[in-house]
Amino acid sequence: MSDDPALSLDLRGLLCPLPVLRLRKALLGLPEGAVVQMQATDRASWIDVPHFCAQAGHKLLSAEEAEGVLHYRVQRGPDRPAPAKA
Repeated sequence: MSDDPALSLDLRGLLCPLPVLRLRKALLGLPEGAVVQMQATDRASWIDVPHFCAQAGHKLLSAEEAEGVLHYRVQRGPDRPAPAKA
């Protein structure tokens, strides 16, 4: 699948945990392999976005900073089964 973004999110000005929550919601509505481009100014997202991607099975394609804005490209991973209840 192409790396062209299916969706672009401008999340500048939002504070933790909102950027990751909005990214999660956007990815849930897209098919596997779709790419979301995201801009944020919350410095915590520099840690939160990679951690979220690793935990949820998505691929962080890039993370860059330019002029105080953090730019991310995330590719949606496959659906994961719900964890088994103990």
